[in-house]
Amino acid sequence: MPIEQRGVDTIPDEERTSGPRDLVSILLGSNLCLGVIVFGWLPPSFGLGLWPSVTAIVAGTLVGIAFTAPLALISLRTATNLSTSSGAQFGVRGRLVGSVVGLLLSLGYTALTLWIGGDVMVGVLSRLTGLPNTGLTRALMYGLLAACTVVGAVFGYRLLLRLSKVLAIGMVVLLLVGVVAYSGDFTTAAPPDTPYLLGSFWPTWLLAAVAAGLSGPVAFITLLGDYTRYISPKRHRSRTVYWATCAGLLVGLLVPQLFGTYTALAARAGLDYAGPLVDAAPFWYLVPLLLAASAGSVGNAGLMLYSMGLDLDAIVPKTTRTKATVIAAVVATAFVFIGSFEWNAQAAMTSFVLLLTALGTPWAVITLIGFVRCRGAYDPDALQVFNRRSRGGVYWFRGGWNPAATVSWVLGAGVGLCAVSTTVYEGPLLALTGGVDCSFILSGVVGGLAYALLTARSSAPVPAAAPAASEPAEASA
Repeated sequence: MPIEQRGVDTIPDEERTSGPRDLVSILLGSNLCLGVIVFGWLPPSFGLGLWPSVTAIVAGTLVGIAFTAPLALISLRTATNLSTSSGAQFGVRGRLVGSVVGLLLSLGYTALTLWIGGDVMVGVLSRLTGLPNTGLTRALMYGLLAACTVVGAVFGYRLLLRLSKVLAIGMVVLLLVGVVAYSGDFTTAAPPDTPYLLGSFWPTWLLAAVAAGLSGPVAFITLLGDYTRYISPKRHRSRTVYWATCAGLLVGLLVPQLFGTYTALAARAGLDYAGPLVDAAPFWYLVPLLLAASAGSVGNAGLMLYSMGLDLDAIVPKTTRTKATVIAAVVATAFVFIGSFEWNAQAAMTSFVLLLTALGTPWAVITLIGFVRCRGAYDPDALQVFNRRSRGGVYWFRGGWNPAATVSWVLGAGVGLCAVSTTVYEGPLLALTGGVDCSFILSGVVGGLAYALLTARSSAPVPAAAPAASEPAEASA
């Protein structure tokens, strides 16, 4: 299979041969991994039992999907990734905001996947072979996983799609077997010595809904376009692509996260997940657990690293996607080492997802408002002005930046960061919200309202030759 040569340039229609089923496969297969499973552990680690954990995850995921899924339709129209597509609102240079947000999201989730996957692999091998569970062995395992991940990410979308199709079947089987493996120790009560993290039930439940449920779909706000840019709107209806996105996110996120909650309760996993997960596993499940930790981590981190390469390629147009991917892998691996040896897993995960949700939400809201205003009509050539190191075009605005969109994002992100509540950082606005983390809502509302007000008297940029937005005659799945 040849290495993918496409970066963030426009994908020709003859190369856009994927369909909605491929979209479901990649969203399902890539998410069935420990990097997503571990988010199901967060609610029990906050002091919640089974049903509060389940309702928090389901509620947060549904809200997140309703907010995130429409973004998939943008790249369906532009034939490039979402960060570049956001140039229609932020300007061809201002779309660097989306590239940086996407890079940070992918970096964090890649590091998290390698971290958890590597720790479980070392724990399993320690029980199977007596391998010492030391900092050195964990470092070697992180490096091995990172190297395998780079191969998949460098070869690109086609290889990752094939891997996701295999993982979609294989990981479901491994998780089903895991339900049986941990059934003997399962309990509905929260792990011992885990009081409500925020002191009472509802603030803790809301934190769990955001940190464990909502964060899953929000992680894809810049990633969905990496896949839908390979789907042709001439052959597949927007409605079909939209519902495929919803289905892929719903099943792909809920299945692993609920498995994470189930195993966290069975393993009595309070302040740590990887260690208790391995210790509670019956000996016969260690090999399946090793397969889940290795193959699943490579599949998920590969897609995240692929997206990181695209975002870095967008930030530094002179580099190639392959070089950008390798650079991104080195940085992500460095974050794994720092996280594993210096940070508490629960605090690091919670702080990471809440802070990046506050940064990413207003960007996504502004991008969606622009999509509605232009009715899905974009000028793909004008979106590539910055990548060609040229100037002008309908999305040039002022020096390549749209001040209204940029200021709106800054306002939304600023308010969101001031409303975050974590064990590491608490924003000053929490005094006005009763200590409840409302960063997701406030950042999106403030960013969206600011953009709507600042652009109330201006019309959406009109492409010189707007592409037809008509749907194909027959839906194709």
